[in-house]
Amino acid sequence: MKSSLVILYHREPYDEVVENGKTVYREKKSPNGIVPTLKSFFANADSSTWVAWKQVAEDQQESFDERVTMEGWSDRAVIRRIPLSAERVKDFYYITAKEAIWPILHSFPEHFTYESSDWENFQHINQLFAEAACQEAADDALIWIHDYNLWLAPFYIRQKMPNVKIAFFHHTPFPAADVFNILHWREAIVDSLLCCDLCGFHIPRYVENFVSAARSLRDVKLVERKPVPEAFTPFGTALAEPDMTTQLEYKGRVVNVDAFPVGTNPGYIHETVNSPAVLDRVQAIRNDIGDNKIIVSAGRVDYVKGAKEMLLCYERLLERRPELRGKVNLIMTAVKAAAGMRVYKTAQSEIEQLVGQINGKYSTLTWNAIQLFTEPIPFNDLMALYKTADIAWIPPLRDGLNLVAKEYIAAHGGENGVLVLSEFTGSAVELPDAVLTNPYSDKNMDESIDTALDMPLEEQRRRMQTMHAAITRYDVQQWANHMFREANAVGIADSEPNLVTA
Repeated sequence: MKSSLVILYHREPYDEVVENGKTVYREKKSPNGIVPTLKSFFANADSSTWVAWKQVAEDQQESFDERVTMEGWSDRAVIRRIPLSAERVKDFYYITAKEAIWPILHSFPEHFTYESSDWENFQHINQLFAEAACQEAADDALIWIHDYNLWLAPFYIRQKMPNVKIAFFHHTPFPAADVFNILHWREAIVDSLLCCDLCGFHIPRYVENFVSAARSLRDVKLVERKPVPEAFTPFGTALAEPDMTTQLEYKGRVVNVDAFPVGTNPGYIHETVNSPAVLDRVQAIRNDIGDNKIIVSAGRVDYVKGAKEMLLCYERLLERRPELRGKVNLIMTAVKAAAGMRVYKTAQSEIEQLVGQINGKYSTLTWNAIQLFTEPIPFNDLMALYKTADIAWIPPLRDGLNLVAKEYIAAHGGENGVLVLSEFTGSAVELPDAVLTNPYSDKNMDESIDTALDMPLEEQRRRMQTMHAAITRYDVQQWANHMFREANAVGIADSEPNLVTA
């Protein structure tokens, strides 16, 4: 049976574990994020296929089971796995994607490297995804493709299935045209994205950057522009836009472009942080730290995340305001990159050296200035940490969205707390009531953390309530509903989607 919905996503929608010598497929450890939401649509469609890659040794690929189903799912929901050798994965994901494309997407051309990239391998893997999608899709299916790793898949799919509906969602920033055009493969990427019926981005600025890049390379006509939806700040911050292109035309095809940022699952987070186990953990954290102000900063190691700038700011804070020594705790998660991610080794070393330097300079026998975690923290423990923290400090130099900001707000449920958020994150355009900061300015960073530490409780509550209302109106379910409604291909069985209007 051909599928009415085909999702192309580089991650598999489950964790694969071996128990008693048998392979078992389990739900992902973190129940938050987009994968559970995509799975809910995937599992409830009339018929659906999820296409992902799986690392498999070359001598085992012939016997590899490409199609699997998860226990408890309908047999109409299939996982189609593309076997890739370790060498292909390394060249595709760890080198070409992360060393060549990633720095351009995040406007860090000084980190761009072309020489080690394997574009032919990148093309080949995108072709494999496209072939799998075409084999699985019905003639009138919706094929929903996720992120820059699969930039070329729309082109290959359109060649084989000219009438199928193709939607693409870009989870990273899309850079300004003059930065994007550094990429040697810029024409192939733009040509492929112009094969889509719908191209989605987190915020209007990324839409406009894509439109500018497309028009710089191809004879693309603007069909329609509109004021940005009220959910977005139209001016006053680094990534704001007052208007947005919504339709393009290229070679007789209309391409819809749209901004609909990924949300979190505030209902689930609220339920989690109010569970007895998590409330006990919250109390344990508070008992351990006492009345000190708790600042949390959570993320993974990446030169775009601004960890170095934040740590230097924290060091200046302890120097500028010595009365805070022993009275404030920075709890930082900087999860190590996978072993193959050589591009992040320098960032990891910088973080560890700075933390050691600051702790060595300011810590006492009874107080550590910084607690650093480099391994993933279990979801419930992380939610307890968010719930306990007086301040969340999120300083990226560039970030497509940043869900940690929304998770922190959800964990507080409109109660006291302060979000210090880089204005170079996509989320900043949705959350103007955060303390927005410019991580490129030492002075602005210093002023922002002072504002957060000194903010009256009444103002904290007002800001948090406004932000909580925003993330609740446009949660991850509404994000997916928006896409399906705009693509006009797959019905939502349970309810008509309600898009955010304020």
